[in-house]
Amino acid sequence: MGEAERGESAPRVRVSFWCANGHETRPSFATDAQIPDTWDCPRCGFPAGQDRDNPPAPPRTEPYKTHLAYVRERRSDADGEAILAEALAKLRGEI
Repeated sequence: MGEAERGESAPRVRVSFWCANGHETRPSFATDAQIPDTWDCPRCGFPAGQDRDNPPAPPRTEPYKTHLAYVRERRSDADGEAILAEALAKLRGEI
């Protein structure tokens, strides 16, 4: 299907975006479209901005936490001992 069947295409403008690794991405936008502040770099996935000398900082990734790590953040050691004692008492039939 060519341009004759679809009609005229909208006028376009190419905008350069740079990521923290120095990769340049040049997507095209319609001239009347709003240009976004950031664009995801297709090579590394980092955010890219229009300022070559000051690209956006890469996102900070948090290390994976286990369920136990989240529980330890919410409960103190004393809370854990009390919960354990209650559970053991139930298993022994004391409650």
